[in-house]
Amino acid sequence: MHKRLEAGWFQRLAWSVLAVGSVGLLVWVPFLYVAIRRGRGADWGAFGAFALYEVGSLSLADLPAGKGDTALGLIAISCLALAVWLLLGPLFDKPTPRNAMAGAGGPWAAQTPGNPYMR
Repeated sequence: MHKRLEAGWFQRLAWSVLAVGSVGLLVWVPFLYVAIRRGRGADWGAFGAFALYEVGSLSLADLPAGKGDTALGLIAISCLALAVWLLLGPLFDKPTPRNAMAGAGGPWAAQTPGNPYMR
């Protein structure tokens, strides 16, 4: 069972703004949406990875300042960059054209004009 999840550019940008605008606190929400709608194992894995990142970053947020702050900042920025790249790029399927079969002529050969019984 192959479910498609199409999204236009406005929806992709809205999900990206949610992830970045919340400073990473809600980065898991778009991936939960995709996992529920499409139900693939890879989508649930992406949701689990971003949810685990969120739990880890929140647990490290109340530690006193130290030498690892630069590394944690780089991890947070790279995680947000990965999320935005996934949301704008390969996560959603491309919309199918409205006339997908119009130019192809369908599965049958092109018919010649005229009465088919008089050939």
